[in-house]
Amino acid sequence: MNTFAPKILVVDDTPANLVAMRHLLADSGAEVYEASSGNAALALCLDHEFALILLDVNMPEMDGFEVAFLIGEDERLRDTPIIFVTAAYADDINRVRGYHFGAVDYIAKPINDMILQSKVRVFLELYNARAQLKSAMAELSESNEQLQAEISERLRIEAQIRHQATHDMLTGLPNRVLFHDRLLTAMQRVPRHGPGFALALLDIDGFKAVNDNRGHPAGDALLRTVAERLTDELRANDTVARLGGDEFALILEDVGDVPSLLRRCEQVCTLLASPYELDDRHGPFEARVSASIGVALWKGETQGDEELIHAADQALYQAKAEGKNRCVLAR
Repeated sequence: MNTFAPKILVVDDTPANLVAMRHLLADSGAEVYEASSGNAALALCLDHEFALILLDVNMPEMDGFEVAFLIGEDERLRDTPIIFVTAAYADDINRVRGYHFGAVDYIAKPINDMILQSKVRVFLELYNARAQLKSAMAELSESNEQLQAEISERLRIEAQIRHQATHDMLTGLPNRVLFHDRLLTAMQRVPRHGPGFALALLDIDGFKAVNDNRGHPAGDALLRTVAERLTDELRANDTVARLGGDEFALILEDVGDVPSLLRRCEQVCTLLASPYELDDRHGPFEARVSASIGVALWKGETQGDEELIHAADQALYQAKAEGKNRCVLAR
């Protein structure tokens, strides 16, 4: 017998009727299960999914109507079609009662072989059609889930590519491309919304010595820590970018006056001059570096982005020339 063949449950308290049904359904293509009582039928329904139940109405202890009622009460079983087999077919009251309890059809006793086989065939075809539809829907659902997973993965990769195109791989900070975009955005914002902003360029004093003497992994760890300190120190609407090597850029928003701007830059100098606890191939060590900062306050729409960058760069050069570890304001 095919493992995936539909199943039919025959319920009748008369053994001879069960034998007769077994012979009539032998060529139906279904697995036939038998129960001689309502309780036995309910137990089988809990263990199997039946395409059709042929249910005798007149049985002792629990008649067919009670069995049908209990089947209809179970959410898993209520859609199972039930054909009542009864000698009281002509009794309209019993017929109505049977439909009320979930019967989809009646077969009168004595059973007409052709009618029984014809009705069973119709319900088996319906069951197979539903099973095929259910299988197709499951395959479609699986395909949709796979498609959604592929779309999500594609979007994730695209977002990762976009992020990599605009962010520094080592520190995760905005790179030169995103820095320039943020700079232009700040220049467009100020005339409409104010207040002003400033650009600060900074180099790490002593980075080369750490990188050369302790190795590139230690140098990379130092740059990552510098990036973390800058990110933690500045406000959420400021921009911290790594332009390359040990060169960083800060776009400082909402600048009201020069003294407060210089205080912010001096705080950055103090922060970056604090010791760094790092590791190299020989173990833990303490690195001491500082920062030279050149800062330029944007002078308005008459000053372009390249002019602003050049002004900050000249101030940075001056800070280095004057002994490093300091902040110089462009004039």
